[in-house]
Amino acid sequence: MAASGLKAAVERFLEHLRVERRLSPHTVAAYRRDLTQLEAFASTRVGPHASVQDVGKLVLRAWLGTLAKEVGPATISRKLAAVRTFLRYLERHGVVRDNPALLIASPKLRRRLPSFVGVDAANEIMQSPEANGAAVTPRESAAALCRDTLLLELLYGCGLRVAELARLDLEDVNAEARELRVFGKGNKERVVPLGRRARDALERYLEVRADLAHPRTGYLDQRALLVGRLGRRLGVRRVQSLVRIHGAAGAARPDLHPHALRHSCATHLLDGGADLRAIQELLGHRSLSTTQRYTHLSLEQLLRTYDAAHPLARKR
Repeated sequence: MAASGLKAAVERFLEHLRVERRLSPHTVAAYRRDLTQLEAFASTRVGPHASVQDVGKLVLRAWLGTLAKEVGPATISRKLAAVRTFLRYLERHGVVRDNPALLIASPKLRRRLPSFVGVDAANEIMQSPEANGAAVTPRESAAALCRDTLLLELLYGCGLRVAELARLDLEDVNAEARELRVFGKGNKERVVPLGRRARDALERYLEVRADLAHPRTGYLDQRALLVGRLGRRLGVRRVQSLVRIHGAAGAARPDLHPHALRHSCATHLLDGGADLRAIQELLGHRSLSTTQRYTHLSLEQLLRTYDAAHPLARKR
């Protein structure tokens, strides 16, 4: 790959992410936003025809310093990571000799755990469509409430990400084997078990799924597992809205987000004695450290673990 302008190099890199690494459209779009910002800054700093060789340590520091006036450390850290990946790609292809982004330290971040709900609250939320559905969503049909029950069970019982849930197809469900095929970040495939309550909710929903066809045209998406009242696949935003509705009705949590149910799944499994590696496989985390960050041990559980495992805590 010969040396070229920054704009052309960015486009080749984004094509590499799409075609070779098969990253999700959302991830590619995030890279595009960050690198386009860098490209615009380099154009004003160096000139309209800035090359990749012009993106040195001083230019990067100036760019990040400008960003620091408007955004927080987490955003700066993400943008710096995007540039590091971009320049590493160019370094592998011989376009640049080194990666100046590696010389810049990322800002220190205070990691915040996502919110989660207790076991009793989670149970109330799971029962919300059946117990409160007619009151909180009067326009929804009985079939839609069956769908909502399944939706909640998959988020909490299987620990799915909201995008993974929205992407599910009918063919991804193997009720006989009690398994669910899930495509996670980077289009990585994993298989997660379907618990009893999720299987029961799935069975009830599939019996009435046809009732969600478009009332006039009869259209019904033949692939999507979860569909709305017009027969179309449920999108991420609609899933988020339904979770908020049932979070408010079931546990007085109108701020409830799908990721809180995923985090609650990991938390409750860990509190119940599940192995951290098993939780990592269930959630589809690439690194065990990510699983540790997203799980939360109660003090009582921590003390029980200490008393059972620490040699000085045992009675002689």
